[in-house]
This record gives sequence, structure tokens and C-alpha cells, in this order.
Amino acid sequence: MIWFTADTHFGHANIIQHCHRPFANVEEMDRALVANINARVKSGDTLYHLGDFAFRGAKPSFYRDQIRCRRLILILGNHDPQTAAGYPKPDFAAHFSEVHPLLRIKVAVNGSSQIIILCHYAMRVWDRAHYGTWHLFGHSHGSLPDDPCARSCDVGVDHNAFQPLSLDEIATIMNRKQFQPIDHHRPESPSEL
Repeated sequence: MIWFTADTHFGHANIIQHCHRPFANVEEMDRALVANINARVKSGDTLYHLGDFAFRGAKPSFYRDQIRCRRLILILGNHDPQTAAGYPKPDFAAHFSEVHPLLRIKVAVNGSSQIIILCHYAMRVWDRAHYGTWHLFGHSHGSLPDDPCARSCDVGVDHNAFQPLSLDEIATIMNRKQFQPIDHHRPESPSEL
């Protein structure tokens, strides 16, 4: 199975107050987030984490070692260690299967091909949106109102009961949306993907 999450901020005590997380302390938060991931994501699944895995001084290996999923792909967030050019620092990247600043994936949804743009940040427009491409993001911690006319979704833990979302759950969310382009493109058939 394929799963998506973002903004765990492991080791970040102040995120509890900043985002009104219902945890008494950072240790409780970290345990709950790891438990929620492990309850849903199996060792052979793929988990896309859309940034802000851990915070500053936190050791990513401590948290990564607790997550049973072997294939964890990270999309860099603003709190993830990276170079000035926007590439992951090698010692940090070594904890993940892959690390990307932005990623375009193609998956099967109900027997059809679906392109998804993965980025830590929300976009108003993205590659091939008018062809039915979806966009998943984090960063906003649930503060952006959902747009029922955009095929985009906040997969961050603060927006999703502190647990990852499956590809099937994302598909259900996207099926409820009525796409309306906001740029010069007109909607095209998804079959042209």
C-alpha cells in the first residue's frame, strides 16, 4: 500500500503549543505519532513523508528506527537539514529510502494511472493540474482551508488526526472535489495523462 503524511516534527516540544496538539509533552507526542504510523503502515508498504520529519537537534535515526515501514521517501521540508542549494544533507538523507525537494509520482487508482505532485508546500497551480494531476502537501499544519475546486490535499498530521492517509483515502477526498482551473488552461480528460 501507499501512504502519505507530513509535519511530524519529531522532537519539537514547541510544536505542541504552536499547533495546539493534544499531548502533554514531546515524548508523548513522539510516541503517539510513531504508534499511529506503525498501526497503519506495514513494513512492506511505501510511506511518502512530505517534510519536517524531525526538528533541529532531534536525531532522525532515533525516530526512523522506530518506524517499521522499510520504504520511507522524504520530500524536504523547511525544517529538514539541507544545503543552501536545497539538497538534503547526506547524513540526514541516509535515514530514508529517497529524499527529494519535490517529486512527481505515477500510481494506479481504481485501474487508472494517476499522477501526483508531492511538495512540502501548497501550490495554487501545479504541473498538469488541468489534466487531472493531484497535489499533496504539508507545511500549513491544517491552517489552509480546503479548496473543493482544487485537486489538492493537506496530508499533514495536524490536519489528519495525527495519522497517515492511504492512497485510497486520498482518492476518496479527490473524488469529492469539483475541479475548476484558475490559470489559463481548460480541464482536459484524465485519460490524456
